[in-house]
Amino acid sequence: MKKYYTRVCNFYYGNTSKKLVSQKKSLPLCGNKKISFDKIEILTRTSKKIIGIKEIKKLPIFLKKKINRDIKKIIRKNKNFSNFDFSDIPNVMGILNLTPDSFSDGGKFNKKNLGYKHAKSLYEMGARIIDIGGESTRPGSKEIKIKDEWKRIKFTIEKICKSIPVSLDTRKSAIMEKGIKKGVKLINDISGLSFDKKTIEVLKKYKIPFVIHHIQGEPRTMQKNPKYKNVLLDIYDFFEEKIDFVRKKGIKINNIIIDPGIGFGKNLKHNMNLISNISIFHSLGFPILIGLSRKKFIKDISGKNDSKERLGGTISSVLIATMQGVQILRVHDVNEIMQSIKVFKKLIKK
Repeated sequence: MKKYYTRVCNFYYGNTSKKLVSQKKSLPLCGNKKISFDKIEILTRTSKKIIGIKEIKKLPIFLKKKINRDIKKIIRKNKNFSNFDFSDIPNVMGILNLTPDSFSDGGKFNKKNLGYKHAKSLYEMGARIIDIGGESTRPGSKEIKIKDEWKRIKFTIEKICKSIPVSLDTRKSAIMEKGIKKGVKLINDISGLSFDKKTIEVLKKYKIPFVIHHIQGEPRTMQKNPKYKNVLLDIYDFFEEKIDFVRKKGIKINNIIIDPGIGFGKNLKHNMNLISNISIFHSLGFPILIGLSRKKFIKDISGKNDSKERLGGTISSVLIATMQGVQILRVHDVNEIMQSIKVFKKLIKK
């Protein structure tokens, strides 16, 4: 049987959006009247078609029911958790790598007080949560021992959690449990909950919010010729299966975040397709997180204009995500990203 997917498109912002919503000419995204849409793209594995929301009623009965179910999820208000405010998107997640070998800032903050000071600075600049990791998951990286990973982050976690909301970037259930006991507010597992079988038990035990992240393969091998039949729809199906899996494990699913994993087992074409069509994931009914900061796709596109920090490419790509209603941006350069968002919002507030 043919499977249909719904991607919202043709967005409006600010006062224009509020006016159109009040006139019932557009629908609010996730209950937020400051961003709305009046068209959807209906996709299958072999076709796609854009229609106005007023045209949904003209669709065949079975398809109309499917689209309306998706629309219900898309316009439903997101519940706030882990210090995120989904009524004022996007939220910024600041990155703190306490590793000697992360791809862009390895070795920069892995000395005791440097990590704490940087986290405090990111939070004061506007990050709503700080994502702390002690194991590099850059392409080609290898797994490290639990004791080494915890040793890297223990001091900073203990100090930061007393006053700043923390997300823990780890694949290991033992690290998750240690972090949760110290006050971590969110678990961000890049393996899609697949690396450690005990992860599900920890998430269920502590009822902590978590990110379902997509990756093809593992960090060591993920960039060796990644392949998909249809990257957008394959990853959508992955999320549906994972959500069903955690539900069957008895985990409440009202505090889940989804992350399509830009650069994790994807080539340039895959990444571009995901970024430009990321609004498809709104029909899953969960907040979307995207990590675009300083990633290789920026270098691939900019060529000779590439720079070490890749700030320009990061800003342009996060604004494309923002225009599609992405709720969480995971970034290194919090101050600059906050500045770009404020200017963007001011310019579109008509």
